[in-house]
Amino acid sequence: MTRLSGITPSGHVQLGNYLGAIRRWAADGGPDDLYFVSDLHAMTTAHNPARLRALAAEQLAVLVAAGVPAESIFVQSDLARELGALTWVLECTCSYGEAARMIQFKEKAKGRAGVRLSLLTYPVLMAADILLQGATDVPVGEDQRQHVELARALARRFNTTYGEVFAMPRAVLPVAGARVRDLADPRRKMSKSAGDSAGVVFVLDEPDQVRRKVRRAVTDTATEVAYDPQRPGSANLLEILAACTGEAPEEVAARFGSYAELKDAVAEAVVETLRPVREGARELLADPAELARVRKAGAARAAERGSHRVDAALRLVGAGG
Repeated sequence: MTRLSGITPSGHVQLGNYLGAIRRWAADGGPDDLYFVSDLHAMTTAHNPARLRALAAEQLAVLVAAGVPAESIFVQSDLARELGALTWVLECTCSYGEAARMIQFKEKAKGRAGVRLSLLTYPVLMAADILLQGATDVPVGEDQRQHVELARALARRFNTTYGEVFAMPRAVLPVAGARVRDLADPRRKMSKSAGDSAGVVFVLDEPDQVRRKVRRAVTDTATEVAYDPQRPGSANLLEILAACTGEAPEEVAARFGSYAELKDAVAEAVVETLRPVREGARELLADPAELARVRKAGAARAAERGSHRVDAALRLVGAGG
């Protein structure tokens, strides 16, 4: 079994990314699992090239610093040649109707002028990501399940039409991770691409920044600290603290007599949880040569794992040497 997971550099890595996914990748990943920085996926809308490059480097550094095995990590654009060829083969296997039916495309393109063609075709690039590496399991949320089903349909059609090349991937629900909501607006998830970062704790934030954001977090009008999902502000803080300490939110709630005490405890727990990751990532980012070495090695391994599938696919469709 090979699981494939990706993270898109649409913004700085934030606490929810770490507690909800990255930490689990480091702790529970199997020997054949793969993780990649999907920088090409961040190009479906207008972007700043220098910022995209910097965010991709940051995400790579955070994954390594978090303990995800370096040999399991690569940056998507480093496989642009393999992915470009395979994406074209798959686009020639996919119908326009299949691409246009993708719910995310319908939602994101609706009412917008100048929509990029890549917004329509990026699910085929995602299929290439999956099929190139021979992934069998792709942990995704409901919003991406349809894209994995498209990859499965394209693999089946190619294998039936031309010959067996691709493994049949399946979408699997990721193991439930910590639910982290925006500190300033706990009605929404904490997001690395949020327009307002006042309620977003980033992995590379300095300790004083973390403390300031947590102490300004929205709570509730009730005076008693108790865990109640219907009180999203306090519930969010208690869930964050529980994720950092490995306890249940109900357990930690009983220890505090005021929101001020709770916020202080959450702030320190987050600071200490993120400290080794922040320090390790900053150390890597301060050593471009080492980060480039890690990146180059990861790209070489990922290309080696997938190049024979591209070669076979091109040969079977009548292209290539």
